[in-house]
Amino acid sequence: MLKMWKGNDSAFPFNDSHNKNYNVRDGSDWESTLKPRLRERIRNSKNMILILSSVTKNSRALREEIEYGINNQGLPVIVIYPEFSEKSDIADSDGIKKQIKELWNNLSVFRDNMNKVPTLHIPCKKELIKSALQDGDYMINTKGDAKVSYYQL
Repeated sequence: MLKMWKGNDSAFPFNDSHNKNYNVRDGSDWESTLKPRLRERIRNSKNMILILSSVTKNSRALREEIEYGINNQGLPVIVIYPEFSEKSDIADSDGIKKQIKELWNNLSVFRDNMNKVPTLHIPCKKELIKSALQDGDYMINTKGDAKVSYYQL
Protein backbone atom coordinates (compact mmCIF):
# COMPACT_ATOMS: atom_id res chain seq x y z
CA MET A 1 0.00 0.00 0.00
CA LEU A 2 2.71 2.52 0.99
CA LYS A 3 4.91 1.44 -1.93
CA MET A 4 1.93 1.77 -4.27
CA TRP A 5 1.19 5.30 -3.04
CA LYS A 6 4.87 6.21 -3.46
CA GLY A 7 4.85 4.71 -6.97
CA ASN A 8 1.81 6.76 -7.94
CA ASP A 9 2.98 9.95 -6.20
CA SER A 10 6.73 10.59 -5.97
CA ALA A 11 6.03 13.32 -3.37
CA PHE A 12 4.51 10.77 -0.97
CA PRO A 13 6.98 10.82 1.96
CA PHE A 14 7.74 7.10 2.25
CA ASN A 15 11.17 5.51 1.93
CA ASP A 16 11.41 1.76 2.36
CA SER A 17 14.57 0.95 4.35
CA HIS A 18 14.14 -2.71 3.51
CA ASN A 19 14.95 -1.90 -0.13
CA LYS A 20 18.18 -0.10 0.72
CA ASN A 21 20.64 -2.94 1.03
CA TYR A 22 21.39 -6.53 0.21
CA ASN A 23 18.76 -9.02 -0.74
CA VAL A 24 18.64 -12.18 1.34
CA ARG A 25 17.50 -15.70 0.60
CA ASP A 26 14.84 -17.55 2.55
CA GLY A 27 17.46 -20.08 3.65
CA SER A 28 19.91 -17.47 4.95
CA ASP A 29 21.23 -17.93 8.47
CA TRP A 30 19.44 -15.78 11.07
CA GLU A 31 22.40 -14.83 13.29
CA SER A 32 25.09 -14.36 10.64
CA THR A 33 23.07 -12.87 7.77
CA LEU A 34 19.46 -11.90 8.41
CA LYS A 35 19.75 -10.27 11.83
CA PRO A 36 22.79 -8.10 10.99
CA ARG A 37 21.16 -6.90 7.75
CA LEU A 38 17.90 -6.15 9.51
CA ARG A 39 19.77 -4.13 12.12
CA GLU A 40 21.66 -2.23 9.42
CA ARG A 41 18.38 -1.28 7.78
CA ILE A 42 16.97 -0.13 11.10
CA ARG A 43 20.05 2.01 11.81
CA ASN A 44 19.44 3.76 8.47
CA SER A 45 15.81 4.56 9.31
CA LYS A 46 14.28 7.75 10.67
CA ASN A 47 11.28 5.93 12.16
CA MET A 48 9.46 2.63 12.13
CA ILE A 49 6.15 1.95 10.47
CA LEU A 50 4.26 -0.94 12.02
CA ILE A 51 1.26 -2.33 10.17
CA LEU A 52 -0.76 -3.94 12.96
CA SER A 53 -3.87 -5.99 12.31
CA SER A 54 -5.73 -9.04 13.52
CA VAL A 55 -3.53 -11.19 11.25
CA THR A 56 -0.14 -9.72 12.20
CA LYS A 57 2.26 -12.59 12.88
CA ASN A 58 4.47 -12.40 15.96
CA SER A 59 7.54 -13.52 13.99
CA ARG A 60 11.14 -13.63 15.14
CA ALA A 61 12.13 -10.97 12.59
CA LEU A 62 9.30 -8.62 13.58
CA ARG A 63 10.09 -9.01 17.28
CA GLU A 64 13.76 -8.29 16.57
CA GLU A 65 12.93 -5.26 14.44
CA ILE A 66 10.69 -3.74 17.10
CA GLU A 67 12.96 -4.56 20.03
CA TYR A 68 16.11 -3.25 18.33
CA GLY A 69 14.38 -0.25 16.76
CA ILE A 70 12.81 0.94 20.00
CA ASN A 71 15.26 -0.18 22.70
CA ASN A 72 18.56 0.26 20.86
CA GLN A 73 17.92 2.96 18.26
CA GLY A 74 15.08 4.87 19.95
CA LEU A 75 13.10 5.05 16.71
CA PRO A 76 9.65 6.64 16.87
CA VAL A 77 6.87 4.30 15.72
CA ILE A 78 3.93 5.08 13.46
CA VAL A 79 1.36 2.32 13.85
CA ILE A 80 -1.06 1.90 10.96
CA TYR A 81 -4.19 -0.18 11.46
CA PRO A 82 -5.31 -1.46 8.02
CA GLU A 83 -8.63 -2.75 9.32
CA PHE A 84 -9.65 0.76 10.40
CA SER A 85 -10.15 3.82 8.18
CA GLU A 86 -11.27 6.65 10.47
CA LYS A 87 -9.72 8.45 13.43
CA SER A 88 -12.85 7.56 15.41
CA ASP A 89 -12.01 3.85 14.88
CA ILE A 90 -8.75 4.33 16.80
CA ALA A 91 -9.77 6.57 19.67
CA ASP A 92 -12.61 8.50 21.22
CA SER A 93 -12.91 11.05 24.01
CA ASP A 94 -11.74 8.40 26.50
CA GLY A 95 -8.53 7.65 24.57
CA ILE A 96 -7.42 4.68 22.50
CA LYS A 97 -10.22 2.17 22.05
CA LYS A 98 -10.26 -1.33 23.48
CA GLN A 99 -10.33 -2.93 20.01
CA ILE A 100 -6.99 -1.26 19.25
CA LYS A 101 -5.42 -2.14 22.59
CA GLU A 102 -6.41 -5.77 22.07
CA LEU A 103 -4.35 -5.84 18.86
CA TRP A 104 -1.27 -4.88 20.90
CA ASN A 105 -1.53 -8.29 22.59
CA ASN A 106 -0.69 -9.90 19.23
CA LEU A 107 2.75 -8.35 19.54
CA SER A 108 3.80 -8.18 23.18
CA VAL A 109 7.28 -6.77 22.41
CA PHE A 110 5.56 -3.73 20.91
CA ARG A 111 2.93 -3.47 23.64
CA ASP A 112 5.56 -3.62 26.37
CA ASN A 113 8.01 -1.14 24.80
CA MET A 114 5.98 1.44 22.86
CA ASN A 115 5.95 3.87 25.81
CA LYS A 116 9.73 4.30 25.45
CA VAL A 117 9.49 6.29 22.19
CA PRO A 118 7.00 8.61 20.49
CA THR A 119 4.31 6.32 19.12
CA LEU A 120 1.46 7.46 16.87
CA HIS A 121 -1.58 5.24 16.24
CA ILE A 122 -3.47 5.97 13.03
CA PRO A 123 -6.08 4.41 10.77
CA CYS A 124 -5.25 3.35 7.24
CA LYS A 125 -6.03 6.61 5.50
CA LYS A 126 -3.57 8.04 2.98
CA GLU A 127 -3.74 11.67 4.10
CA LEU A 128 -3.28 10.78 7.78
CA ILE A 129 -0.37 8.49 6.96
CA LYS A 130 1.22 11.21 4.83
CA SER A 131 0.81 13.70 7.67
CA ALA A 132 2.36 11.27 10.16
CA LEU A 133 5.33 10.57 7.89
CA GLN A 134 6.01 14.32 7.63
CA ASP A 135 5.62 14.99 11.36
CA GLY A 136 8.98 15.75 12.98
CA ASP A 137 7.77 14.38 16.32
CA TYR A 138 7.98 10.93 14.72
CA MET A 139 11.46 11.21 13.17
CA ILE A 140 14.61 10.15 15.00
CA ASN A 141 16.50 13.46 14.75
CA THR A 142 13.59 15.67 15.81
CA LYS A 143 11.44 13.28 17.83
CA GLY A 144 9.10 14.47 20.52
CA ASP A 145 8.50 13.06 23.97
CA ALA A 146 8.07 9.33 24.50
CA LYS A 147 4.32 8.80 24.66
CA VAL A 148 1.43 7.05 22.98
CA SER A 149 -0.49 9.42 20.69
CA TYR A 150 -3.31 9.45 18.18
CA TYR A 151 -4.95 12.08 16.01
CA GLN A 152 -7.69 13.86 17.92
CA LEU A 153 -11.23 13.69 16.56
